[in-house]
Amino acid sequence: MVKVLFVCMGNICRSPTADGVFRKMVDDQSLGHLIQVDSAGTHAYHVGEAPDPRAQEAAWRRGIDLSPLRARRVKATDFECFDYVLAMDDDNYQQLEIICPDGHGHKLRLFLDFATGMQEREVPDPYYGGVSGFEKVLDLIEAAAEGLLKDIRTEHF
Repeated sequence: MVKVLFVCMGNICRSPTADGVFRKMVDDQSLGHLIQVDSAGTHAYHVGEAPDPRAQEAAWRRGIDLSPLRARRVKATDFECFDYVLAMDDDNYQQLEIICPDGHGHKLRLFLDFATGMQEREVPDPYYGGVSGFEKVLDLIEAAAEGLLKDIRTEHF
Protein backbone atom coordinates (compact mmCIF):
# COMPACT_ATOMS: atom_id res chain seq x y z
CA MET A 1 0.00 0.00 0.00
CA VAL A 2 1.33 3.43 -0.98
CA LYS A 3 0.28 6.17 1.43
CA VAL A 4 -0.01 9.84 0.45
CA LEU A 5 -0.48 12.80 2.81
CA PHE A 6 -1.35 16.28 1.52
CA VAL A 7 -0.51 19.19 3.84
CA CYS A 8 -1.48 22.86 3.94
CA MET A 9 -1.79 25.32 6.84
CA GLY A 10 -5.26 24.72 8.30
CA ASN A 11 -6.40 21.61 6.40
CA ILE A 12 -9.67 23.19 5.26
CA CYS A 13 -8.92 24.42 1.72
CA ARG A 14 -5.96 23.14 -0.28
CA SER A 15 -5.01 19.84 1.33
CA PRO A 16 -8.56 18.47 1.65
CA THR A 17 -9.14 19.51 -1.96
CA ALA A 18 -6.03 17.58 -2.98
CA ASP A 19 -7.19 14.67 -0.82
CA GLY A 20 -10.59 14.61 -2.55
CA VAL A 21 -9.24 15.07 -6.07
CA PHE A 22 -6.56 12.42 -5.71
CA ARG A 23 -8.84 9.97 -3.89
CA LYS A 24 -11.39 10.26 -6.72
CA MET A 25 -8.67 9.76 -9.32
CA VAL A 26 -7.40 6.68 -7.48
CA ASP A 27 -10.93 5.27 -7.11
CA ASP A 28 -11.80 6.00 -10.76
CA GLN A 29 -8.79 3.89 -11.78
CA SER A 30 -9.70 1.10 -9.29
CA LEU A 31 -6.52 1.63 -7.27
CA GLY A 32 -8.11 2.28 -3.88
CA HIS A 33 -6.83 -1.04 -2.55
CA LEU A 34 -3.26 0.03 -3.41
CA ILE A 35 -3.18 3.74 -2.51
CA GLN A 36 -4.27 5.39 0.75
CA VAL A 37 -4.92 9.15 0.82
CA ASP A 38 -5.14 11.60 3.74
CA SER A 39 -4.64 15.30 4.48
CA ALA A 40 -3.51 17.42 7.42
CA GLY A 41 -2.52 20.95 8.40
CA THR A 42 0.62 22.37 9.94
CA HIS A 43 -1.49 24.45 12.33
CA ALA A 44 -4.35 23.44 14.61
CA TYR A 45 -6.67 26.34 13.74
CA HIS A 46 -9.46 24.17 12.35
CA VAL A 47 -9.01 20.69 13.87
CA GLY A 48 -12.24 18.71 13.57
CA GLU A 49 -13.84 21.10 11.07
CA ALA A 50 -15.14 20.21 7.63
CA PRO A 51 -13.45 21.77 4.59
CA ASP A 52 -14.27 25.39 3.79
CA PRO A 53 -17.72 25.60 2.15
CA ARG A 54 -16.23 27.37 -0.87
CA ALA A 55 -13.73 24.53 -1.37
CA GLN A 56 -16.54 22.00 -1.03
CA GLU A 57 -18.71 23.85 -3.52
CA ALA A 58 -15.93 24.19 -6.11
CA ALA A 59 -15.02 20.51 -5.75
CA TRP A 60 -18.67 19.44 -5.94
CA ARG A 61 -19.00 21.21 -9.30
CA ARG A 62 -16.29 18.80 -10.53
CA GLY A 63 -17.94 15.75 -9.03
CA ILE A 64 -15.80 15.55 -5.89
CA ASP A 65 -17.35 15.26 -2.42
CA LEU A 66 -15.19 16.74 0.37
CA SER A 67 -17.94 16.69 3.01
CA PRO A 68 -16.73 13.57 4.91
CA LEU A 69 -13.25 15.05 5.49
CA ARG A 70 -12.28 16.66 8.81
CA ALA A 71 -9.23 18.79 9.56
CA ARG A 72 -6.40 17.40 11.64
CA ARG A 73 -2.92 18.57 12.49
CA VAL A 74 0.09 16.83 10.98
CA LYS A 75 2.31 14.87 13.40
CA ALA A 76 5.95 13.84 13.21
CA THR A 77 4.80 10.21 13.21
CA ASP A 78 3.02 10.85 9.89
CA PHE A 79 6.44 10.72 8.27
CA GLU A 80 6.81 7.15 9.47
CA CYS A 81 3.38 6.15 8.14
CA PHE A 82 3.27 7.91 4.76
CA ASP A 83 5.39 7.39 1.65
CA TYR A 84 4.64 10.87 0.29
CA VAL A 85 4.22 13.98 2.46
CA LEU A 86 3.26 16.73 0.04
CA ALA A 87 3.27 20.39 1.03
CA MET A 88 1.12 22.90 -0.81
CA ASP A 89 3.64 25.76 -0.45
CA ASP A 90 7.11 26.70 0.78
CA ASP A 91 5.91 27.92 4.20
CA ASN A 92 4.25 24.61 4.99
CA TYR A 93 7.22 22.74 3.53
CA GLN A 94 9.47 24.54 6.01
CA GLN A 95 7.10 23.72 8.90
CA LEU A 96 7.20 20.07 7.87
CA GLU A 97 10.99 20.07 7.66
CA ILE A 98 11.09 21.12 11.32
CA ILE A 99 9.07 18.12 12.52
CA CYS A 100 10.42 15.57 10.03
CA PRO A 101 12.29 12.77 11.83
CA ASP A 102 15.76 11.82 10.65
CA GLY A 103 15.73 9.42 7.75
CA HIS A 104 12.35 10.51 6.37
CA GLY A 105 13.21 13.75 4.56
CA HIS A 106 13.05 12.01 1.17
CA LYS A 107 9.27 11.70 1.59
CA LEU A 108 8.74 15.47 1.79
CA ARG A 109 8.06 17.30 -1.49
CA LEU A 110 6.13 20.25 -2.83
CA PHE A 111 2.95 18.88 -4.41
CA LEU A 112 3.31 20.95 -7.57
CA ASP A 113 6.65 19.26 -8.25
CA PHE A 114 4.46 16.58 -9.83
CA ALA A 115 2.70 18.99 -12.23
CA THR A 116 4.57 18.92 -15.51
CA GLY A 117 4.96 22.05 -17.61
CA MET A 118 3.76 24.49 -14.93
CA GLN A 119 5.40 27.73 -13.87
CA GLU A 120 3.85 27.65 -10.39
CA ARG A 121 5.72 25.97 -7.55
CA GLU A 122 3.07 26.53 -4.89
CA VAL A 123 -0.67 26.00 -4.60
CA PRO A 124 -1.89 29.46 -3.50
CA ASP A 125 -4.06 29.75 -0.42
CA PRO A 126 -7.57 30.73 -1.61
CA TYR A 127 -8.96 31.35 1.89
CA TYR A 128 -8.98 35.17 1.76
CA GLY A 129 -9.84 35.45 -1.92
CA GLY A 130 -12.91 34.94 -4.03
CA VAL A 131 -14.49 31.90 -5.62
CA SER A 132 -12.12 32.03 -8.62
CA GLY A 133 -9.22 31.23 -6.28
CA PHE A 134 -10.79 27.88 -5.41
CA GLU A 135 -11.19 27.08 -9.11
CA LYS A 136 -7.52 27.89 -9.76
CA VAL A 137 -6.53 25.67 -6.82
CA LEU A 138 -8.54 22.82 -8.32
CA ASP A 139 -6.86 23.29 -11.72
CA LEU A 140 -3.39 23.15 -10.16
CA ILE A 141 -4.26 20.20 -7.95
CA GLU A 142 -5.74 18.19 -10.81
CA ALA A 143 -2.56 18.69 -12.88
CA ALA A 144 -0.29 17.70 -9.99
CA ALA A 145 -2.50 14.73 -9.07
CA GLU A 146 -2.09 13.28 -12.55
CA GLY A 147 1.69 13.59 -12.27
CA LEU A 148 1.67 12.10 -8.78
CA LEU A 149 -0.33 9.08 -9.89
CA LYS A 150 2.07 8.58 -12.80
CA ASP A 151 5.00 8.75 -10.36
CA ILE A 152 3.41 6.23 -8.00
CA ARG A 153 2.73 3.84 -10.88
CA THR A 154 6.35 4.14 -12.05
CA GLU A 155 7.96 3.87 -8.63
CA HIS A 156 5.69 1.37 -6.88
CA PHE A 157 3.67 -0.76 -9.33
